[in-house]
Amino acid sequence: MTALPFVFRAQILHALPSGGLHWPARDLLCVADLHLGKSDRMARRGGVLLPPYETVETLDRLAQDIALLAPATVICLGDSFDDLTAAQGLTDPVRDHLTSLMAGRRWIWVLGNHDPGPLDLGGTHLAEHRNGPLMFRHIAEPGAQGEVSGHYHPKLRLQLRGRSITRRCLLFDDTRLILPAYGAYTGGLFCDRPELSGLMGAAAEAIAIGAPPVRLPMPR
Repeated sequence: MTALPFVFRAQILHALPSGGLHWPARDLLCVADLHLGKSDRMARRGGVLLPPYETVETLDRLAQDIALLAPATVICLGDSFDDLTAAQGLTDPVRDHLTSLMAGRRWIWVLGNHDPGPLDLGGTHLAEHRNGPLMFRHIAEPGAQGEVSGHYHPKLRLQLRGRSITRRCLLFDDTRLILPAYGAYTGGLFCDRPELSGLMGAAAEAIAIGAPPVRLPMPR
C-alpha cells in the first residue's frame, strides 16, 4: 500500500489509496460514506439501474485495508447504509462478511443523514466521536477545530498527458479535514463548488486519491 503521510492538528495521518484515513498513533482506520445498498435503493425508487455489486466491492476494499493495517478501531463516518431498507436487506453472506470485519476490534458507527440509526450489527452508534485532538462527525460544522468529516464526497479534476481525469480527494486545512466517499457507487462534489470552497481556508490542500495519492493545493 502506498499511503501518503501528512500532518493535521499536530498528528501524522495517512491518506490511503482506497480513500480511507489511517491514524497510526491511535491504531485507527476511518472511512466515510460507504452507502452500502445504493444500487438496491435506486432500483426500488425507480432510478438508474446499476449492477448490484457495489456493496461487495466496497466491503472487499475495506477488508483489504483492515488486513493490511489491522486497526484496533474502525470509524465509519456516517452514511454507511444508503437507507433503512438497504440496511435491513443485507444478504446473509454480506452480513457475515461485515460482522467478520468487525470482530476483535472497536467499531464505531457515526450517524449520517442517510443512516437508519442503531442496527443489530453490533458496534457503537454515536452522533459524533472525539478521540484526543480530533472530532469525528458526518457533516462539517462552522467554527469546528480538529474536525474530521465526510458527507460532501469531494472530487477534483487533474490534467494528465493532455487528458482531464476526475479523482476523489481528501481536503484539509488548519482546522478541518473532509474525507472522500469510500463507497463504490458514490458520486462526488467538485471541490471548487461553493459548498466546499466556503468551508475550507485559503491555504487548504487536496490529496487526490489513487495509487499513489497525490498532494496539491485545493482547486478553487
